[in-house]
Amino acid sequence: QVQLVESGGGLVQPGGSLRLSCAASGNIFSIYNMGWYRQSPGKQRELVAAITSGGSTNYGDSVKGRFTISRDTPKNTVYLYLQMNSLKPEDTAAYYCNADTLRGRDWGQGTQVTVSS
Repeated sequence: QVQLVESGGGLVQPGGSLRLSCAASGNIFSIYNMGWYRQSPGKQRELVAAITSGGSTNYGDSVKGRFTISRDTPKNTVYLYLQMNSLKPEDTAAYYCNADTLRGRDWGQGTQVTVSS
């Protein structure tokens, strides 16, 4: 099993930037794909961005050109990042990190992002 802990959320004004981080621990050597999803009240969880073990990326249509996903694997750990620029009020949501392994998908507890003036 992989444990995931997100950080970096908060309140930001429209047009601002935030960088989310996700630290993975546990059976990190079993991780292949990772990603960020978000969910706002009354809506389904949606894909924000994903990255494969080879570095290929995929983005949701609403964030293309504004968000960048990246992955860092220093010795014995894995970090996932989401750089969010030109934030809009509609980006307000809880953001969740996920990691895929042969056993299945693990999720973090989420971090709240609020975009408001």
